[in-house]
Amino acid sequence: MTDQVSCGWAPIKDPLYRDYHDREWGVPEYDSRALWEKLQLDGMQAGLAWITILRKRETMREEFDGFDPEKIARWDLPRIEKALTNPGIIRSPKKIEACIGNARAFLDAADAGEDFSDFCWAFVDGKPIIGHLVNYKDGPTKTDISEACSKALKQRGHKFVGPTIVYAWMQACGLYNDHEISCPRFKHVQELAR
Repeated sequence: MTDQVSCGWAPIKDPLYRDYHDREWGVPEYDSRALWEKLQLDGMQAGLAWITILRKRETMREEFDGFDPEKIARWDLPRIEKALTNPGIIRSPKKIEACIGNARAFLDAADAGEDFSDFCWAFVDGKPIIGHLVNYKDGPTKTDISEACSKALKQRGHKFVGPTIVYAWMQACGLYNDHEISCPRFKHVQELAR
């Protein structure tokens, strides 16, 4: 797909970014754990470029126990200190502590009978919202829906889930199809929706 015109934000000369665009970004995700992992990664991105997260993602998955909420929820100070020595992750104590708290919030909701995927997809009535963007630069940085989702996540105890972070996460996980309409992925990801 790299020889076709894709979204302007995916640099042609950066194979990691292009692969992410061509294979992952905007594909509807329905797995609760995978949705939660991506939300943590988007939270880790706060103040950074997404390419930084992409370059560190595999190391972060290893350090963060595969983003298994049950394991992360049990992290204690020695485990946090161990993680902070790993140069392959985002070494922000606040972001690591937020991830631990978010794992606990995820598990609390599950214990109360709430499926994280159902919770997420309810904000878009179970179907991706089609953005119809001609140029990604014309798209919003947040929406009423991402603001509502952000508020609900915060009420459940999540951190680093502001409306802009949540919107980027919703785009990445296919709750919004914000591929540019000229991008070959625009139609393809629509076909992958339930």
